[in-house]
Amino acid sequence: MAPVAVDKYDASQFQTAHNSKTKNGAFTVSEKNQHLSKYPEYLPTWNPSQKFPPYKFQKYYDQGLLADSKLSNLFPKDGDYQVKKLTPRFGSEVSGIQLSELTNEAKNDLARFVAERGVVAFRNQDFNSKGPEFAIKFAEYFGPLHIHPTSGSPEGFPQMHITFRGATQEEIETPFRSSTNSISWHSDCSYSLNGLQLTLFSCLQLPESGGDTLFANCVEAYKRLSPAMQERLEGLHVLHSSIEQAEANKRAGGITRREPEANIHPLIRQNPVTKEKSLYLNKEFGRKIVELKHEESDYLLNFLYDHVEKAHDLQVRIQWSENTVVLWNNATTVHTPCVDFSEPVIRHAYRISVMGERPVSDVKYLNDETYLSDKYELLGL
Repeated sequence: MAPVAVDKYDASQFQTAHNSKTKNGAFTVSEKNQHLSKYPEYLPTWNPSQKFPPYKFQKYYDQGLLADSKLSNLFPKDGDYQVKKLTPRFGSEVSGIQLSELTNEAKNDLARFVAERGVVAFRNQDFNSKGPEFAIKFAEYFGPLHIHPTSGSPEGFPQMHITFRGATQEEIETPFRSSTNSISWHSDCSYSLNGLQLTLFSCLQLPESGGDTLFANCVEAYKRLSPAMQERLEGLHVLHSSIEQAEANKRAGGITRREPEANIHPLIRQNPVTKEKSLYLNKEFGRKIVELKHEESDYLLNFLYDHVEKAHDLQVRIQWSENTVVLWNNATTVHTPCVDFSEPVIRHAYRISVMGERPVSDVKYLNDETYLSDKYELLGL
């Protein structure tokens, strides 16, 4: 079975340094970190009594399908804004547009723009000062929001996934106790039956430098493969599982809001908006290509992981600043944190993820609840 990356430090999961409790009895960060936090209303909590039922299949419609073909609602001709491509095919940076002021028509264009560019950074946004509820309501326009089964969230806002690395040497050094680096390429929560789609991420508090996020383009990664390899990958499916993550979190003293799950997804999926195909990989949660034997699966998956991770000409690096909001397509990209700062300072951010379609190899299967039922039956899922 493919290597499992759950031993990597994840700043969204429960850590032994989180040794305080809220008035409601939930675990939270230390008193020292509470005192140093610039945005205490966004601090993560873990409530042992908070439980959610398993997710069930949901039909999906992407707001990007309603977009104007020229994106004129998001980028009007007479607007005072700047749009810069971070690389020719992947990633953009926008300044001069305030996301909180977008009309619904402009939000439709935004969904399309993110689907086309993969990852988009918007500078100088006012989200953080408006509080968790505002950001959540903004994201809800694009579809139902995912509630993570084990990560920390602000009290009363379980839809918000918090990443928090506190101002202690222990939390700075933890990523390197069992690994020589902090790099952990993944897409978020690929074990879900309905994959996560549009993702919003914003940093609240940062070190002076460092803590960037790297993104890789899985659409272009698919296109780089030879026609023979593309043909070989068609029809293959990967088992994705959160069981190992839940067990690791339990060992650390964390909570489980929802029971872990395992689902089967195509290795090559098609985007319902752009109709482009992409590799659907996840070293953290992808366990095995179900049609292959273990050794065959490991060999092929490791080739594909290396193909995406080592190709710097498929990647962009987002340098964070306070009040920057980044949106990305979680279906067509993978990303990794980069812990390259050594001073014990807080790095505090939040993520909100819109649940997307059940991944399909061809959009003709979109919203088909019986999709892959034969493979589920074969594996006893």
